[in-house]
Amino acid sequence: MNVATPETIFGRRRAGVLAHITSLPGDGPHGRLDAAAYRFVDFLTQGGFSVWQTLPLGPVNATGSPYQSTSAFAGNAALLPPGDDGVQAGYGEFREAQAYWLEDYALYAALHAEQDGQPWYLWPSALRDREPQALDAARQRLAPRVESVRREQHAFFSSWHRLRAHAHAAGVYLFGDLPMFAAHDSADVWSHRGFFCVDAHGRMTEVAGAPPDAFAPQGQDWGCPQYRWEALAHDGFRWWIERLRVQASLFDILRLDHFRGFDASWHIAAPVSAAAGRWEAVPGEALFSALHAALGPLPLVAEDLGHITPAVHALRRKLALPGMHVLQFAFEGDGGNPHLPHNHETNGVVYTGTHDNDTTLGWWQTLDEGTRARALEYLDFPEEPMPWPLVHAALASVCALAVLPLQDCLGLDGRARMNTPGKVDGNWNWRCPAGALDAALAARLLALVKLYGREA
Repeated sequence: MNVATPETIFGRRRAGVLAHITSLPGDGPHGRLDAAAYRFVDFLTQGGFSVWQTLPLGPVNATGSPYQSTSAFAGNAALLPPGDDGVQAGYGEFREAQAYWLEDYALYAALHAEQDGQPWYLWPSALRDREPQALDAARQRLAPRVESVRREQHAFFSSWHRLRAHAHAAGVYLFGDLPMFAAHDSADVWSHRGFFCVDAHGRMTEVAGAPPDAFAPQGQDWGCPQYRWEALAHDGFRWWIERLRVQASLFDILRLDHFRGFDASWHIAAPVSAAAGRWEAVPGEALFSALHAALGPLPLVAEDLGHITPAVHALRRKLALPGMHVLQFAFEGDGGNPHLPHNHETNGVVYTGTHDNDTTLGWWQTLDEGTRARALEYLDFPEEPMPWPLVHAALASVCALAVLPLQDCLGLDGRARMNTPGKVDGNWNWRCPAGALDAALAARLLALVKLYGREA
């Protein structure tokens, strides 16, 4: 299989499926990196797909959200099969290669357990403020647990790399997702406090979010601290470079969540409301120059959804990054809607919907009559039921990559939705039904993928 570069990934038409690891079928409360993951790769190849997109792989907090991770670097050890301690070979090399983040994360995780799950900013001040004597004592006191966390991470990375090797042998590229911000209660903010907008007690002073819009009239408060970009730049953006280095070792393609935030981001001065925030410029061009100099060309995708300014479009085009088109957004407004297929770009990724959307069938069942009428007219009054007309439209798009959520491949309704933004409970739990990924479904999808010239 060719090494993943922007040219090898986006230089030809491809099709992919969006399915997080936790959604795979199998025993236990969620999917894991077990035989089901390997079978899913095989199902993709049978269906003609050459890309598997997942959500972020980091360890999650109590919400279960992959976008609220306790580390921007670590893997979620809960995705390992029970009893999988990985291989011992290469452990020393792993510790050395991952030293930038591994030691801090292992100690953070051990302390987090010792402190009954309390966030780091509520720990005793000596631990909260990383006083050297307190950290040395903690390393000695918690040495077995710290070592266990290190080895869990080695097992995770080893397991993932084995799965990636299987995917590559089958002609499948892995497509990951990089959240824009770090969670407040994370090893990253605890160990690199100077890079984040928190005070001497660890409390957030500037919070990330979004201004009011039609979907969120009060604005959005994401509960993550804003970056201190001046401090990051003074350090040569090393935190970002090391973060991308790790993620590029796991994935062939990376989606940059909230790409708009690399041009300017919405700052909310805690504890005021999100609506009272302000835009502040971000040195995105300098950051990407540093990433390119350190890591070379990376196959990145810009999540450029929502209200995007000309400056954001200019940054994406200067970086030659594919943007995103979502067909569920296409039928509002007029013919200039960028999500309509006739406005798509070849250097782009088209989706029927994303992990934050309802399933396409669920969307269709709750759509207002006016928008439904425009969609039917645009789609030339298809005879097939939803979601198949939108699946056809996605695969027919000129975008180099078309991605279908697994729920749409299965024709499921809104009960299979993965996430509802702004809703606290009931997200991230969907599982693919056992036996659903059969030969008949693979054959149906293969015929469509072939029809539109996207076969692996």
